[in-house]
Amino acid sequence: MLGAVVLGAAALLVAQDHPETIAKPYTSWVEPGSGTSLPREMVFENPLGRLGVLNTAGPIDTRGHPFFEAIGANGRACVTCHQPANAMSVSVESIRERWRITAGRDPIFAAIDGSNNPRLPQELASSHSLLLDRGLFRVGLPWPPQGITPEFTIDVVRDPTGVNRDAMYGLRSASPTVSVFRRPRPAANLKYVTSPDGLFNVKLGVLMDKDPDTGLPSSMNIMADARAPSLRVQAESAYRDHQEGTHALTREQLERILGFENQIYMAQAWDTRGGSLVEPNGPLALGPANVARNPVHVLNSAKTPGFHFFDMWVSATSPPDTRSEFRASVARGNDIFINRRFWVKDVAHINSIGLANPAKRSCAVCHNAQMSGMDLAPGWVDLGTTNYPTWTESKVWSESADLPVFKLTCRTDAKPHPFLGRVIYTSDPGRALVTGRCADIGAITMQQFRGLAARAPYFSNGSAKDLRELVDYYDRRFDMRLTGQEKQDLINFLSVL
Repeated sequence: MLGAVVLGAAALLVAQDHPETIAKPYTSWVEPGSGTSLPREMVFENPLGRLGVLNTAGPIDTRGHPFFEAIGANGRACVTCHQPANAMSVSVESIRERWRITAGRDPIFAAIDGSNNPRLPQELASSHSLLLDRGLFRVGLPWPPQGITPEFTIDVVRDPTGVNRDAMYGLRSASPTVSVFRRPRPAANLKYVTSPDGLFNVKLGVLMDKDPDTGLPSSMNIMADARAPSLRVQAESAYRDHQEGTHALTREQLERILGFENQIYMAQAWDTRGGSLVEPNGPLALGPANVARNPVHVLNSAKTPGFHFFDMWVSATSPPDTRSEFRASVARGNDIFINRRFWVKDVAHINSIGLANPAKRSCAVCHNAQMSGMDLAPGWVDLGTTNYPTWTESKVWSESADLPVFKLTCRTDAKPHPFLGRVIYTSDPGRALVTGRCADIGAITMQQFRGLAARAPYFSNGSAKDLRELVDYYDRRFDMRLTGQEKQDLINFLSVL
């Protein structure tokens, strides 16, 4: 299949300018150690169209490359969880296909974090249900964090996987560990992820953390809980924890991994309804080549030069056709995203840092980076997806709960959570597992919006199976009162990014 990918991907050079001339593109899984050569430009099918992947350094021979080789103990490589076809992440659709093809023996299902609990029978699909149903990997974090006295205690209220009460892996084990379950973040477009906007961390009112190697400010947007201040630290921890590496990565291995990650760009390139997203004179916000060439610090704002990316799509043709109607919907969705104001309420690190509560804002206030949809400041906020009562999970008393539920109790001498008080129920304490602060409970760093069509489901806990559920959650959470058409316009806009 990889040979087919290479042949099909080589045609993207033609497809960028003449997408209607390309044959049906190929979708494939890149296996560790396959030794294939990947071209400069690739195209992959997904449920809404086609994803484009651009390697700005040119074709790459994966033979012996540490991003593509199994250098740990469990047969995984970096590419196992960062697949080009899935926007350098993974999708549930692809994961389920790997289970079917390999009878559950693909390295992605490694017991350490590809199963609900390493001590469950690994041959059973039920032992990997969170990965198969939500695309979630287990993240085990030491508790308490080294060198920190937490402001709260943790009790396990519900433990569907059994791992948080496990004698070897749990909170009361010899190495106390809190296990949460999260989606992998895309290893692409990283210049937008790693570049901070200035020196000041507005979430805390202090200077930014620093990259331990360069001494320069860190964006703190690399991981869901912002625990890795640099790509090097992230790569080393991923090798140690997810690949079960037994020796430290060499300097050469690190340089090759980081070099590859910093030259990969991805974005949707074709839509089944809207046609080519990379045609000449099209929107300059779309396609991997535009993502690669644009500057980093550009705000999502109606006042920003270049904001009117979708002017050529605003009006449908006369008479209208399916393609022009879809494109006009995308343009309306972009306008809603930038300009539609609603009341943002009870969001820690937004309403708690001087923006008033509630504050009338638009999506672009938090998702303010124009080319990625992330936050130029450290992006962790408590949107409410993991904390009761706004979480996306079943009720605490429901027997169908998928994720663990923790009870966090803040000490009386510590400041409580700004909106949830001193006792918080959560399925993932988020940033608080790193800082030990009550104010950080449930705070998760927002992800980029590129390649959404290729990597469902959404949110860090995989609770939105499609873009409709994602938009519906925001509509409920903030009482946006979107009409059916406005919801569809937003969905269409997000689907082409």
